Amino acid sequence: MLAAVALLIWGTQLVRTGVLRVFGANLRTILAKSLGNRFTAALAGIGVTALVQSSTATSLMTASFVGQGLITLPAALAVMRGADIGTALMALLFSQDLSWLSPVFIFVGVVLYVSSKATTAGRVGQVFIGLGLMLLALERVVQATEPMMASPITHLILETMASDLTAEIIVGAILAIVSYSSLAVVLLIAAMADTQVVPLGMALGMVLGANLGNGLAAVLTMAKSSVEVRQVTIGNMFFKIMGVALMAPFIGTWIRYVEPLLPGTAHSVVLFHLAYNIIISVGFIGLTQWVAQLISRVLPKPAPAPGDRPHHLDPSALGTPSLAISFAVREALYQADVVETMLVGVMHVIRDNDEAQAERLRKMDDEVDTLYSSIKYYLTKVPRDDLGEKESRRWTDILSFTINMEQIGDIVERIIQDIEEKKIRRGFKFSEAGLREISELHQRLVNNLRLGMSVFLNGNVRDAQRLLEEKALFRNLERSYATNHLMRLSERTVQSMETSSLHIDLISDMKRINSLICSIAYPILEQGGALPTPRPRDQQSGGSHLQSDHP
Repeated sequence: MLAAVALLIWGTQLVRTGVLRVFGANLRTILAKSLGNRFTAALAGIGVTALVQSSTATSLMTASFVGQGLITLPAALAVMRGADIGTALMALLFSQDLSWLSPVFIFVGVVLYVSSKATTAGRVGQVFIGLGLMLLALERVVQATEPMMASPITHLILETMASDLTAEIIVGAILAIVSYSSLAVVLLIAAMADTQVVPLGMALGMVLGANLGNGLAAVLTMAKSSVEVRQVTIGNMFFKIMGVALMAPFIGTWIRYVEPLLPGTAHSVVLFHLAYNIIISVGFIGLTQWVAQLISRVLPKPAPAPGDRPHHLDPSALGTPSLAISFAVREALYQADVVETMLVGVMHVIRDNDEAQAERLRKMDDEVDTLYSSIKYYLTKVPRDDLGEKESRRWTDILSFTINMEQIGDIVERIIQDIEEKKIRRGFKFSEAGLREISELHQRLVNNLRLGMSVFLNGNVRDAQRLLEEKALFRNLERSYATNHLMRLSERTVQSMETSSLHIDLISDMKRINSLICSIAYPILEQGGALPTPRPRDQQSGGSHLQSDHP
């Protein structure tokens, strides 16, 4: 029996991860585009949950939109109303006698998975394997319950729980939390009721408990998330509690009047589950605004502390890889914002000899390093096997981007130290021509960084090509300005002689920073088939463009 239950849960997990790997990003897009009003939001929740077979996964995606400020709390609660109906509809489907499909699904799934493991076909095969295992597990549950009926221990347990609705609800809730799937638990309860291991009244009480446990599992999963995210799960839990309070008194009425009209006990269980979710979804959807206001008062958003910022690396999203990837992108862009602030501040230090500003900028490099470590650690916890091909490339791009930003932060910190040691403390000044050239290179560098951030976010091939063109222009300017500086030295210009070492190091470091920024373009151009062929000089110097980027 335990093995059959474990197989049922595992099959559900395979289907969920397989669907998320194939459609993960698209499902999030569907949700995002369907949130215009509460009714389309509920329909989107039904569709997404029917595919993923997990209202908890839908809850994670929806709560993330609230946490990012993309949707309001009432809209998120409307999505969850539809998500619960989606789970109930899948339970109704799997309660039919589909055991004949199990070997077909498993055979087709294994063939697809083994022959095309790393492709979309292989991931669809994983979904088929999961569906086949779920159907096989349900058949094994029915077989396993037959000897259980003959056991005196079973009858003793049933007598202990008889007519104790609270105990039934608690047992159902515990099963849902442990299995992390109310769908699997409802199907299990239906199979046990159909074979008379548990009486129908007890089964219906356990179904109510499974729905409560499903909501509680989401609350526990997101317990450490932001307030906006927790508001969604707690609001959803509030609806489930209202539904249990409304439906619990009518269990006897259901058994007396509805059950005789149905073809079997298993149908009675899953239809009761569907009726419960329709009532709390359709019947209570008009209350989403009121519940949202109540939850906002009970769990208000904390006032932002001075200098506080949103942290995007939500651990609860790791179970939905496409969602975790989007969070990592947002955190990487914040890291780039910090680097941009450092880079912009360099020119103020050069012009104004502002040592206090220099100290602030140096400390910001510590934040850049911390962000790099956090993003890297977060990405290592994203299950790579659950990522699609596109998301896997994005995973690599994010890591490369954060590495580049960390290296740029280190270079900027070193530039600031050199300015303090070789210019400010010695009281030196750049020549007017030299300062003008440094200022122009610096402005180009800032503009290229902003363009690089746009390329990283949007993946636009044309912008990536522009970034690569800027690399060549910057290199030519750097050479030209280095030559100009040498000419000023030959003319014995005092200011140029005093700042010569700093001047050469500064434009060289700017070139290195620009190379790191422009390397953002290569993955985008490679994916778009627009990567230029290496120049003969690059091939002679060692082969790849990456080698020529970093002197």
